[in-house]
Amino acid sequence: MPFSLTRVRRRALTLTTIVATTVLALGACSTTEKTAEEKPAPAPTTTASAAFPVTIDSALGQATITEKPERIVTLGQGSTETAIALGYTPVGIESYAWGSDKTGYLPWIHEAVTKAGGTLPKQFDGGEDIDFDTIVELDPDVILAPWSGITKEQYDILKDIAPTVAYPGEPWTTKWDEQIQIIAKALGQPADGDKLIAQVKRQLADAAASRAQYKDVTFSYIYTAGPGTLGVFMPGEQRVDMVSSLGLTVDPVVNTFEETKGTASALIGLENAPKLADSDLIFTFYTDEKTRKEIEAQKLYAAIPAVKRGGVVYSHDNSFVTASSIINPLTVPWVIDRYLPMIDKAVATIDR
Repeated sequence: MPFSLTRVRRRALTLTTIVATTVLALGACSTTEKTAEEKPAPAPTTTASAAFPVTIDSALGQATITEKPERIVTLGQGSTETAIALGYTPVGIESYAWGSDKTGYLPWIHEAVTKAGGTLPKQFDGGEDIDFDTIVELDPDVILAPWSGITKEQYDILKDIAPTVAYPGEPWTTKWDEQIQIIAKALGQPADGDKLIAQVKRQLADAAASRAQYKDVTFSYIYTAGPGTLGVFMPGEQRVDMVSSLGLTVDPVVNTFEETKGTASALIGLENAPKLADSDLIFTFYTDEKTRKEIEAQKLYAAIPAVKRGGVVYSHDNSFVTASSIINPLTVPWVIDRYLPMIDKAVATIDR
């Protein structure tokens, strides 16, 4: 969107609105290795301007984008990657230090932007303490947050900065393909969004086709919140869908667990570890090697057959754990080449 006096006035109005809204909020009160190579992002469609104005409904409000956005800000996860894959580098993104590498960025984002010769986005704090001042300074045309946990109070501030696209249902529950569709619509490129979805599915399908040994191999994707705890991610959760799409099958027992609303997981307790006895493989992650040893030293945990024979696919590389937990056009090709050898090693422990 070209620089204009309207933008200057909008910024001045936004600063005032943010102060007022923040005061009110205070007062009221997260096939094959070769096939998986990253493909060039589609260039912004020249006819994208014809798609505007566009209106997108969300659980928190309605966003009307009147012109083709040029200055994009993203919150939550996945939106940055999809925007980049559609040919746009956001001017600002929510930082995610836990999954970043030594560059200070999520590595697949850093690689994609630098490879394209672009300017890395400015990072800012998100979560419960969104850095609204920095977002105002970035002067966005649109704020993309369809897979995030922004609150209604935060949304009401953000929408006064720029049209803000939030999640259609509950926080952090938007499906990966739905997220791509929403972002592509917001950027005036719905057809390109469909192509990206097809590309992601093809990359995963090609990887699955290259691994006949994964057929009929069951798995459970578990997590712990410290000694004595045990949780299981449910089908539909993105990290589970990632593994399923590579050709493995979710252990049917997972569907017998009661899901904790809004989490796509079930906290079953370590006492229920024996129920995972028929899972050929266990997928999980640990914060570090010390934590892994502590968790695996628990008798009930260690007695899970897959754990006992070494059929565990795990990592304590925060970047990998992050990438393998979200499905989007940049993470999938980045993950596949790293994931397949890990899964191969675990599958080899199965006595068939």
